[in-house]
Amino acid sequence: MISFTTAELNAWIVAFFFPLARVLALMAAAPPFNNKALTRRVRIVLAIAITLAIAPALPKIPPIDPASGTGLWILAEQLLIGYAMGFALRVTFAAVDMAGNLISMQMGLGFATSFDPQSAGQTPVLSEFLSLLAILVFMSINGHLLVLATLTQSFTVLPIAQALPGAGSWLNIANSGMVVFSSGLMLALPIIVALLITNIALGVLTRAAPQLNLFAVGFPITLSLGFGMLIIGLSYMAGPLQALFEFGMRSMLGYFVPAGA
Repeated sequence: MISFTTAELNAWIVAFFFPLARVLALMAAAPPFNNKALTRRVRIVLAIAITLAIAPALPKIPPIDPASGTGLWILAEQLLIGYAMGFALRVTFAAVDMAGNLISMQMGLGFATSFDPQSAGQTPVLSEFLSLLAILVFMSINGHLLVLATLTQSFTVLPIAQALPGAGSWLNIANSGMVVFSSGLMLALPIIVALLITNIALGVLTRAAPQLNLFAVGFPITLSLGFGMLIIGLSYMAGPLQALFEFGMRSMLGYFVPAGA
């Protein structure tokens, strides 16, 4: 008869459930795994499969009782680290969403919204289009595989049952919100500049010819110019998007600093 000791069972549970907690937390926050099209059941099955694949190669975890206070604290740490890594990557996609919002407002399409299942709210159609484009570019460069590779590497950089990263890590993640505004503005800047010049020209034209109906003339012009610039800019957008995603991949681990640093 095969028998197991409590210590052996605890070791097996710790070796599986602690990594699983980090994997599940990352999938709940990091694109494209956090997409609403992936049901919870699919994400759980995928997380279990990934954990089973990487668990034998992970650094050895000290013997810990998973039901003890220390075990529950380590479990919370893994959830926190996984969410932080996912958030660091999600920031890059938020920058693309912001670029779409800025372009929509400048083109006069701020009222043209559609239901976004990802945010469960109304989103401008251009923002939704750019988000889908960003996901396609991310998948085309095997970004989903890079996320899993970075996740596996995180268990070496941030071992389980070690001290939490220093306070500077969480400050770096909070400051990453600047990326949303700076990168989003840079992505939308060519179209915004073109539309700004167009609006200035329309303002001068209206001043020179007051009888001109600005709303009847200006809206079709800004709309046509905006779509024209968007079509031209799509062929040049792959490079900036790839650079943005590379920054997101580096930030998944680059934001963390050792405790006490």
